[in-house]
Amino acid sequence: MEKRLRTFEINVISCENLRRAEKNEVVTIRTDSGTYETRKVDFEGGSYPFWDEKLAVHIPFDVKFITVEVQCKTTSRNRLICSAAIPVSDFCGGSLPENYLHFLSYRLRDPNGSRNGIINLSIRVKPSQQQYRQPCFDTPAGVKGSPGVVIGIPVGNKFG
Repeated sequence: MEKRLRTFEINVISCENLRRAEKNEVVTIRTDSGTYETRKVDFEGGSYPFWDEKLAVHIPFDVKFITVEVQCKTTSRNRLICSAAIPVSDFCGGSLPENYLHFLSYRLRDPNGSRNGIINLSIRVKPSQQQYRQPCFDTPAGVKGSPGVVIGIPVGNKFG
């Protein structure tokens, strides 16, 4: 059975107060459905790297967390500097509209679990291609072909 996916627009903005900052930093977003990496590399390094890059991330409906990792890009492989597990419930669900833009900041932890800076993101749930809308009926109840729905209008009580 094919998993249903939601598409999120995740803008990786920047980091703050990275203690073990290096040059050539990239951000990787990991989900059950894949790995997404920023194409922009922060070549300057330092404690305040900046990317401001949008990624279209596809996440299955049953995923509870995504992982955001700050990595140092080397010639052979990427080395993990720090990461954060982000609950999907922070930006999906609830009473906010589907296209709402969330600006979020999360504490990053190094591989040993120590605090190592903050990552700043903006996340928007992209509207689904299929719009499930309930049809509106304007035919009065009791008329042939009507769905049988009656709209009530509150009437004040003179006796109460």
